[in-house]
Amino acid sequence: MHRDHGMKKYLVFLLLILLMLGGCGNSSLLKEIPRDFSMTGPGIVERQENAGKEQSREDEASSDTAGNERKEAAKEKETQEESVQEEPEIPEIQDGFLYEGAFEYAAQSLSEAEMTWYLDMKQAMGSFGEDIRLNRAALEAGCDEEDIDRIFQCVLNDHPELFYVEGYSYTRYTRGDKITSIVFSGTYSIDRETAESRRSEIEAAAAEILAGVDEDADQYTKVKYVYDTIIRKTDYDPSAPDNQNIYSVFVGHRSVCQGYAKATQYLLNRLGVECTLVLGTVETEGGEGIPTQQEGHAWNLVRVDGEYYYVDATWGDASYTRQDGEAAEDINIPEINYDYLNVTTEELLKTHTLGENIPMPRCVATDANYYSKEGALFTFYDREQMQMLFDRARAQDRDDITVKCADRECYNEVLTELVDNHEIFRYLEAEDVAVAYARNDNQMSLTFWVTNE
Repeated sequence: MHRDHGMKKYLVFLLLILLMLGGCGNSSLLKEIPRDFSMTGPGIVERQENAGKEQSREDEASSDTAGNERKEAAKEKETQEESVQEEPEIPEIQDGFLYEGAFEYAAQSLSEAEMTWYLDMKQAMGSFGEDIRLNRAALEAGCDEEDIDRIFQCVLNDHPELFYVEGYSYTRYTRGDKITSIVFSGTYSIDRETAESRRSEIEAAAAEILAGVDEDADQYTKVKYVYDTIIRKTDYDPSAPDNQNIYSVFVGHRSVCQGYAKATQYLLNRLGVECTLVLGTVETEGGEGIPTQQEGHAWNLVRVDGEYYYVDATWGDASYTRQDGEAAEDINIPEINYDYLNVTTEELLKTHTLGENIPMPRCVATDANYYSKEGALFTFYDREQMQMLFDRARAQDRDDITVKCADRECYNEVLTELVDNHEIFRYLEAEDVAVAYARNDNQMSLTFWVTNE
């Protein structure tokens, strides 16, 4: 946390309320910026589901067989309709846009029969194909049109490189009440030529990012690197074009939660880290007179050294929290916070609710959690441990430090000593400073940073 001694530093409150505490040496100031992540903000737009979804039913006539003459008439009519409604020949489709190294977590939730349709849909959409006949054996095994949407969502969850897919359509062929065949096709937001051009832009941007981390680095380092990089290169912006896919992150550098999560997934899969998309909700406050509500949200599940953790890069980005306080735009808030880098299910569910479409594992490991890994997790107010963190920050020329407490008793103790008793200033080795801090009571974390006037 190195700065010239004569420079005054201060902390800014998102509501611009200056909290001046007595007892600060010289002209030192300490101000709080709330960070509880129960934010008010514009709705988080979810991916268009079943956009352009269409279906048609081509039923062949049936007869009640009342008398020989009627039977013959019905048979003749059926023969005629079968010839008119003959199913089209579907050309074989070759893969094109798919990344074969993708971690297909959602696919693991499907039955053997459903998996055949997953592969059919993946092949059709991955090659920008128009039509593919879904495996007929799966129909015989019990799959029907009600399963199409869920399987389609699994494909998109597993393959962020299908950035141009916005929905699907299908035609079903029936005899009486029995479905004899289903022909599926994806619907696309852009044409193939544009998709190929954008894929090249995405791959170039991703290659530049991936070059910044050693391919032999451990998995924690890779996850943290991607988390940091996505946040630094992206601003949260609900008005950004293409904000439901990775193009908005890698090329536009403005996106929403689904763009952040899919870009994180895209990069980590290429670094050999298992990562998938998670859909659910978070609770947001509606402002004065407006009740809280559940809002759609997306984040990631990652596997580090054999253990699962949750990662939410959107909630790690200061530009997301600023959606609730535009006046904070000029405040020198740390760009990244780590409350949602490799967290357990218990930690996640304090603020997030998991969707029910794809089962998620219960994450209990803490070894790869940011605070555990960086030595910033406190079980009590340990001054020696605290000094070590500030010394390391100075050595890295950083102006911010974040600590997390293992329980409420420790959190209250650290908050009392650092804030109420102003011990934060003993660790700074600077005079005439102003310090800002943000607290996340849900996650029991505190961030302190020296600010500029």
